[in-house]
Amino acid sequence: MKSRTALYLWPAALALAAAVSVQAALAAGGFAYTKRFKTTLLAEPSPLAKSAGELPFARKVKVEEVKGNWLRVSDGPTAGWVFLGSLSELKPDEGKGLDGAPLLASNTTATAAARPLTPAANEYSQRRNLGNASEDLSWLLTECGKITSDQVEAYMKEHKKGEYQ
Repeated sequence: MKSRTALYLWPAALALAAAVSVQAALAAGGFAYTKRFKTTLLAEPSPLAKSAGELPFARKVKVEEVKGNWLRVSDGPTAGWVFLGSLSELKPDEGKGLDGAPLLASNTTATAAARPLTPAANEYSQRRNLGNASEDLSWLLTECGKITSDQVEAYMKEHKKGEYQ
């Protein structure tokens, strides 16, 4: 009877252990990893604060303090505040995909990400007699290529998205 009870409790114990380890990573005294190509450390927990430094992708940092969605982290002598969404409990994969393209979203343009859709869009538009779908997709890919990271950041600030909320 005891072994049968242990069998049912095992998944619950495993889930509880995983939850505790995730909480510990993003709690003061825990460790986390940067998950952006460049993570800017800020002087205070505010998206408009001055920069206090910068860390590369997949850098292990110690969580010193937590204030809501902001974490004060340190990497040796370098310390500052980062938005919770800029960190991961697990070390991100630093490799590349099978096609040689970077796995990091920060290294992939919207145009490059959508390019594999082009053959499917052409086939779909022909099958459904949509005529302009292929031209529309080409226009969309061209327009995506014109958007800069500064424009994306300005939009996020203006509309209070991501770390600017």
